[in-house]
Amino acid sequence: MSTYESRVADELSVSEDEAWIPGGAFRMGSDRHYPEEAPAHQVAVDGFWMDRRPVTNRQFRAFVDATGYITWAEKPPLSEDYPDAPAEMLQPGSLVFVKPPKPVGLGDVLGWWRYMPGADWQHPDGRDSNLDGLDEYPVVHIAYEDAHAYAQWAGKALPTEAEWERAARGGREGADYPWGDELTPDGRIMANTWQGRFPWENLLEDGYEGRSPVGAFPPNDYDLYDMIGNIWEWTADWYRPRHPSEAVKACCVPRNPLGGKVSESCHPAEPGMPRKVLKGGSYLCAPNYCRRYRSAARYPQPIDTSTCHVGFRCVRRVNGAS
Repeated sequence: MSTYESRVADELSVSEDEAWIPGGAFRMGSDRHYPEEAPAHQVAVDGFWMDRRPVTNRQFRAFVDATGYITWAEKPPLSEDYPDAPAEMLQPGSLVFVKPPKPVGLGDVLGWWRYMPGADWQHPDGRDSNLDGLDEYPVVHIAYEDAHAYAQWAGKALPTEAEWERAARGGREGADYPWGDELTPDGRIMANTWQGRFPWENLLEDGYEGRSPVGAFPPNDYDLYDMIGNIWEWTADWYRPRHPSEAVKACCVPRNPLGGKVSESCHPAEPGMPRKVLKGGSYLCAPNYCRRYRSAARYPQPIDTSTCHVGFRCVRRVNGAS
Protein backbone atom coordinates (compact mmCIF):
# COMPACT_ATOMS: atom_id res chain seq x y z
CA MET A 1 0.00 0.00 0.00
CA SER A 2 1.35 3.42 -0.98
CA THR A 3 1.85 6.23 1.53
CA TYR A 4 -1.10 8.06 0.00
CA GLU A 5 -3.32 4.96 0.14
CA SER A 6 -2.36 4.48 3.79
CA ARG A 7 -3.32 8.08 4.58
CA VAL A 8 -6.69 7.65 2.87
CA ALA A 9 -7.28 4.40 4.76
CA ASP A 10 -6.48 6.11 8.06
CA GLU A 11 -8.87 8.97 7.29
CA LEU A 12 -11.60 6.56 6.24
CA SER A 13 -11.65 5.16 9.75
CA VAL A 14 -12.25 8.52 11.42
CA SER A 15 -14.31 10.56 8.93
CA GLU A 16 -17.76 9.67 10.22
CA ASP A 17 -19.47 12.62 8.55
CA GLU A 18 -17.70 12.29 5.20
CA ALA A 19 -17.47 9.57 2.57
CA TRP A 20 -14.54 8.98 0.23
CA ILE A 21 -15.51 9.31 -3.44
CA PRO A 22 -12.96 7.49 -5.59
CA GLY A 23 -11.60 9.32 -8.59
CA GLY A 24 -11.99 8.11 -12.14
CA ALA A 25 -13.75 8.63 -15.44
CA PHE A 26 -17.50 8.29 -15.86
CA ARG A 27 -20.25 9.18 -18.30
CA MET A 28 -21.91 12.42 -17.15
CA GLY A 29 -25.31 13.67 -18.29
CA SER A 30 -28.07 11.85 -20.14
CA ASP A 31 -29.50 11.75 -23.65
CA ARG A 32 -32.82 10.24 -22.50
CA HIS A 33 -34.49 12.98 -20.48
CA TYR A 34 -34.51 16.80 -20.38
CA PRO A 35 -32.48 18.56 -23.10
CA GLU A 36 -30.23 20.41 -20.63
CA GLU A 37 -28.85 17.05 -19.46
CA ALA A 38 -27.46 16.27 -22.91
CA PRO A 39 -25.16 15.29 -24.41
CA ALA A 40 -23.93 12.47 -22.22
CA HIS A 41 -20.16 12.74 -22.23
CA GLN A 42 -17.08 11.30 -20.59
CA VAL A 43 -15.35 13.25 -17.80
CA ALA A 44 -12.93 12.38 -15.01
CA VAL A 45 -12.57 13.68 -11.47
CA ASP A 46 -9.94 13.20 -8.79
CA GLY A 47 -10.98 11.47 -5.60
CA PHE A 48 -12.47 13.65 -2.86
CA TRP A 49 -14.36 13.58 0.42
CA MET A 50 -18.05 14.49 0.45
CA ASP A 51 -20.46 15.13 3.31
CA ARG A 52 -22.54 12.01 3.76
CA ARG A 53 -25.63 14.14 4.34
CA PRO A 54 -26.82 17.64 3.42
CA VAL A 55 -25.82 20.36 5.88
CA THR A 56 -28.35 20.37 8.71
CA ASN A 57 -29.98 23.12 10.72
CA ARG A 58 -27.78 22.11 13.67
CA GLN A 59 -24.60 22.45 11.63
CA PHE A 60 -25.63 25.73 10.06
CA ARG A 61 -26.55 27.14 13.48
CA ALA A 62 -23.01 26.38 14.68
CA PHE A 63 -21.66 28.40 11.74
CA VAL A 64 -23.98 31.34 12.48
CA ASP A 65 -23.18 31.25 16.19
CA ALA A 66 -19.45 31.26 15.47
CA THR A 67 -19.46 34.00 12.83
CA GLY A 68 -22.61 36.10 13.23
CA TYR A 69 -23.38 35.38 9.58
CA ILE A 70 -26.65 36.77 8.17
CA THR A 71 -28.14 34.88 5.25
CA TRP A 72 -29.40 36.42 2.03
CA ALA A 73 -33.05 35.82 3.01
CA GLU A 74 -32.56 37.72 6.27
CA LYS A 75 -31.45 40.91 4.53
CA PRO A 76 -33.84 43.30 2.74
CA PRO A 77 -33.37 43.40 -1.04
CA LEU A 78 -32.00 46.69 -2.32
CA SER A 79 -34.49 48.65 -4.41
CA GLU A 80 -31.76 49.68 -6.86
CA ASP A 81 -31.06 46.01 -7.59
CA TYR A 82 -34.76 45.26 -8.17
CA PRO A 83 -36.26 48.50 -9.53
CA ASP A 84 -39.49 46.86 -10.69
CA ALA A 85 -40.20 44.95 -7.49
CA PRO A 86 -43.33 45.89 -5.50
CA ALA A 87 -42.74 47.23 -1.99
CA GLU A 88 -43.92 44.03 -0.30
CA MET A 89 -41.14 42.14 -2.06
CA LEU A 90 -38.44 44.46 -0.70
CA GLN A 91 -38.55 42.88 2.75
CA PRO A 92 -36.37 40.09 4.13
CA GLY A 93 -37.98 36.82 3.11
CA SER A 94 -37.87 33.84 0.84
CA LEU A 95 -39.97 31.57 -1.37
CA VAL A 96 -42.17 28.99 0.33
CA PHE A 97 -44.23 26.21 -1.28
CA VAL A 98 -47.95 26.42 -0.46
CA LYS A 99 -49.98 23.41 -1.57
CA PRO A 100 -53.13 24.55 -3.37
CA PRO A 101 -56.39 22.99 -2.18
CA LYS A 102 -57.47 21.92 -5.69
CA PRO A 103 -55.96 21.26 -9.12
CA VAL A 104 -54.18 24.19 -10.77
CA GLY A 105 -52.46 24.54 -14.11
CA LEU A 106 -48.78 23.66 -14.23
CA GLY A 107 -47.89 26.64 -16.39
CA ASP A 108 -47.81 29.22 -13.61
CA VAL A 109 -45.54 28.59 -10.63
CA LEU A 110 -47.33 31.34 -8.70
CA GLY A 111 -50.06 28.77 -8.21
CA TRP A 112 -47.93 27.20 -5.48
CA TRP A 113 -44.97 29.47 -4.70
CA ARG A 114 -45.32 32.47 -2.34
CA TYR A 115 -42.74 35.07 -1.40
CA MET A 116 -43.10 35.19 2.38
CA PRO A 117 -41.58 38.05 4.39
CA GLY A 118 -39.88 36.57 7.42
CA ALA A 119 -39.19 33.17 5.84
CA ASP A 120 -35.55 32.16 6.24
CA TRP A 121 -33.42 29.27 7.46
CA GLN A 122 -34.69 29.70 11.04
CA HIS A 123 -38.32 30.04 9.87
CA PRO A 124 -38.47 27.53 6.99
CA ASP A 125 -42.23 27.59 6.44
CA GLY A 126 -42.82 31.28 7.11
CA ARG A 127 -42.52 33.86 9.86
CA ASP A 128 -44.55 31.85 12.37
CA SER A 129 -42.56 28.61 11.92
CA ASN A 130 -39.41 27.60 13.79
CA LEU A 131 -36.78 24.86 14.01
CA ASP A 132 -38.16 23.04 17.05
CA GLY A 133 -37.43 19.35 16.50
CA LEU A 134 -35.70 20.04 13.17
CA ASP A 135 -32.02 19.99 14.14
CA GLU A 136 -31.32 17.02 11.86
CA TYR A 137 -33.34 18.30 8.92
CA PRO A 138 -31.51 19.93 6.02
CA VAL A 139 -31.04 23.67 6.26
CA VAL A 140 -33.00 25.49 3.54
CA HIS A 141 -33.60 29.03 2.31
CA ILE A 142 -29.93 29.09 1.40
CA ALA A 143 -28.73 31.31 -1.45
CA TYR A 144 -25.49 30.48 -3.24
CA GLU A 145 -23.54 33.09 -1.28
CA ASP A 146 -24.70 31.50 2.00
CA ALA A 147 -23.63 28.01 0.96
CA HIS A 148 -20.25 29.29 -0.21
CA ALA A 149 -19.68 31.16 3.06
CA TYR A 150 -20.42 28.06 5.14
CA ALA A 151 -18.12 25.91 3.01
CA GLN A 152 -15.25 28.36 3.45
CA TRP A 153 -15.80 28.50 7.22
CA ALA A 154 -15.79 24.69 7.39
CA GLY A 155 -12.53 24.48 5.41
CA LYS A 156 -14.33 22.79 2.53
CA ALA A 157 -15.86 23.73 -0.84
CA LEU A 158 -19.04 23.31 -2.81
CA PRO A 159 -18.85 20.41 -5.26
CA THR A 160 -18.54 20.93 -8.95
CA GLU A 161 -21.39 19.51 -10.99
CA ALA A 162 -19.11 16.70 -12.16
CA GLU A 163 -18.07 15.85 -8.61
CA TRP A 164 -21.67 15.91 -7.44
CA GLU A 165 -22.85 13.64 -10.24
CA ARG A 166 -19.92 11.24 -9.80
CA ALA A 167 -20.82 10.95 -6.12
CA ALA A 168 -24.56 10.58 -6.71
CA ARG A 169 -24.12 7.76 -9.18
CA GLY A 170 -22.27 5.69 -6.60
CA GLY A 171 -20.42 3.84 -9.35
CA ARG A 172 -23.59 2.88 -11.23
CA GLU A 173 -22.68 4.45 -14.55
CA GLY A 174 -25.59 4.98 -16.92
CA ALA A 175 -28.30 4.26 -14.34
CA ASP A 176 -31.05 6.83 -13.92
CA TYR A 177 -30.98 6.70 -10.13
CA PRO A 178 -28.22 6.11 -7.58
CA TRP A 179 -29.78 2.69 -6.87
CA GLY A 180 -30.51 1.60 -10.46
CA ASP A 181 -32.99 2.23 -13.26
CA GLU A 182 -36.29 1.86 -11.37
CA LEU A 183 -37.65 4.71 -9.28
CA THR A 184 -39.21 2.32 -6.77
CA PRO A 185 -37.51 -1.08 -7.06
CA ASP A 186 -39.89 -3.82 -5.91
CA GLY A 187 -42.19 -1.04 -4.72
CA ARG A 188 -39.62 0.32 -2.25
CA ILE A 189 -39.47 4.12 -1.98
CA MET A 190 -35.83 5.18 -2.05
CA ALA A 191 -36.04 8.97 -1.71
CA ASN A 192 -38.25 11.81 -0.54
CA THR A 193 -40.12 12.90 -3.67
CA TRP A 194 -43.74 13.72 -4.48
CA GLN A 195 -46.23 10.89 -4.99
CA GLY A 196 -49.48 11.91 -6.63
CA ARG A 197 -50.46 14.80 -8.86
CA PHE A 198 -48.34 17.85 -8.18
CA PRO A 199 -48.97 20.44 -6.74
CA TRP A 200 -52.26 19.68 -5.06
CA GLU A 201 -52.35 15.93 -4.33
CA ASN A 202 -49.61 14.37 -2.21
CA LEU A 203 -50.27 10.71 -1.46
CA LEU A 204 -47.50 10.63 1.20
CA GLU A 205 -46.37 7.14 0.21
CA ASP A 206 -42.87 8.07 1.40
CA GLY A 207 -44.22 9.20 4.77
CA TYR A 208 -43.39 12.90 4.39
CA GLU A 209 -45.49 15.89 3.40
CA GLY A 210 -42.41 18.08 3.11
CA ARG A 211 -38.73 17.81 3.98
CA SER A 212 -37.45 14.74 5.80
CA PRO A 213 -34.61 14.36 8.32
CA VAL A 214 -31.26 13.75 6.65
CA GLY A 215 -30.56 10.05 6.29
CA ALA A 216 -34.19 8.93 6.39
CA PHE A 217 -33.77 6.94 3.17
CA PRO A 218 -31.14 4.37 2.15
CA PRO A 219 -27.66 5.59 1.16
CA ASN A 220 -26.13 4.96 -2.24
CA ASP A 221 -23.14 2.68 -2.83
CA TYR A 222 -20.75 5.45 -1.72
CA ASP A 223 -22.64 5.70 1.59
CA LEU A 224 -24.16 9.09 0.73
CA TYR A 225 -27.67 9.98 1.87
CA ASP A 226 -30.31 12.14 0.17
CA MET A 227 -28.43 12.60 -3.08
CA ILE A 228 -31.84 12.35 -4.71
CA GLY A 229 -34.95 14.10 -3.41
CA ASN A 230 -35.58 15.95 -0.15
CA ILE A 231 -33.77 19.17 -1.17
CA TRP A 232 -31.95 20.54 -4.19
CA GLU A 233 -28.23 21.13 -3.64
CA TRP A 234 -25.99 23.94 -4.87
CA THR A 235 -22.93 23.21 -6.98
CA ALA A 236 -20.06 25.51 -7.93
CA ASP A 237 -20.79 25.43 -11.67
CA TRP A 238 -22.29 28.31 -13.60
CA TYR A 239 -25.26 27.02 -15.56
CA ARG A 240 -25.29 26.55 -19.29
CA PRO A 241 -28.27 25.08 -21.14
CA ARG A 242 -26.41 22.02 -22.45
CA HIS A 243 -23.30 20.06 -21.65
CA PRO A 244 -20.32 20.59 -23.98
CA SER A 245 -20.36 18.49 -27.13
CA GLU A 246 -18.31 15.35 -26.76
CA ALA A 247 -17.02 15.85 -30.29
CA VAL A 248 -15.17 18.96 -29.12
CA LYS A 249 -13.47 16.88 -26.47
CA ALA A 250 -12.68 13.86 -28.63
CA CYS A 251 -8.94 14.32 -28.08
CA CYS A 252 -9.05 13.69 -24.35
CA VAL A 253 -11.30 13.19 -21.34
CA PRO A 254 -11.65 16.47 -19.41
CA ARG A 255 -10.44 16.16 -15.82
CA ASN A 256 -12.06 18.02 -12.92
CA PRO A 257 -14.19 20.25 -15.18
CA LEU A 258 -15.79 23.38 -13.74
CA GLY A 259 -18.65 24.11 -16.06
CA GLY A 260 -19.89 27.33 -17.56
CA LYS A 261 -19.09 31.01 -17.32
CA VAL A 262 -21.06 33.71 -15.53
CA SER A 263 -21.65 35.40 -18.91
CA GLU A 264 -23.34 32.22 -20.19
CA SER A 265 -25.44 31.53 -17.11
CA CYS A 266 -28.22 34.09 -17.48
CA HIS A 267 -31.68 33.07 -18.57
CA PRO A 268 -32.67 34.66 -21.91
CA ALA A 269 -35.78 36.17 -20.32
CA GLU A 270 -33.82 37.50 -17.32
CA PRO A 271 -30.38 38.43 -18.62
CA GLY A 272 -29.30 40.11 -15.40
CA MET A 273 -29.71 37.06 -13.20
CA PRO A 274 -26.69 34.70 -13.16
CA ARG A 275 -27.46 31.10 -12.32
CA LYS A 276 -25.63 28.20 -10.76
CA VAL A 277 -26.42 24.51 -11.24
CA LEU A 278 -28.61 22.74 -8.69
CA LYS A 279 -28.58 18.96 -8.50
CA GLY A 280 -30.64 16.19 -6.95
CA GLY A 281 -34.27 17.25 -7.13
CA SER A 282 -36.43 17.71 -4.06
CA TYR A 283 -39.56 16.61 -2.23
CA LEU A 284 -41.50 18.67 -4.79
CA CYS A 285 -40.35 16.63 -7.82
CA ALA A 286 -43.23 14.50 -9.13
CA PRO A 287 -43.96 12.12 -12.01
CA ASN A 288 -46.18 14.76 -13.63
CA TYR A 289 -43.88 17.71 -12.94
CA CYS A 290 -40.11 18.22 -12.77
CA ARG A 291 -38.94 14.62 -13.04
CA ARG A 292 -35.49 15.69 -11.90
CA TYR A 293 -35.03 13.16 -9.11
CA ARG A 294 -32.20 11.55 -11.12
CA SER A 295 -28.39 11.65 -11.01
CA ALA A 296 -28.03 13.45 -14.35
CA ALA A 297 -30.79 16.01 -13.76
CA ARG A 298 -29.86 19.64 -13.26
CA TYR A 299 -31.60 22.98 -12.76
CA PRO A 300 -30.55 26.65 -13.21
CA GLN A 301 -31.02 28.55 -9.94
CA PRO A 302 -30.54 32.35 -9.72
CA ILE A 303 -27.76 32.98 -7.22
CA ASP A 304 -29.90 35.51 -5.32
CA THR A 305 -32.85 33.14 -4.85
CA SER A 306 -33.52 31.01 -1.80
CA THR A 307 -36.43 28.65 -1.32
CA CYS A 308 -37.81 26.11 1.14
CA HIS A 309 -36.35 23.23 -0.90
CA VAL A 310 -32.78 24.37 -1.63
CA GLY A 311 -29.78 23.57 0.55
CA PHE A 312 -26.31 22.12 0.03
CA ARG A 313 -23.53 19.79 1.12
CA CYS A 314 -19.75 20.23 0.95
CA VAL A 315 -16.69 18.45 -0.39
CA ARG A 316 -13.10 18.34 0.77
CA ARG A 317 -10.47 17.88 -1.89
CA VAL A 318 -7.13 16.16 -1.35
CA ASN A 319 -4.07 16.96 -3.46
CA GLY A 320 -3.01 13.96 -5.43
CA ALA A 321 -6.28 12.14 -4.80
CA SER A 322 -7.28 9.33 -7.10
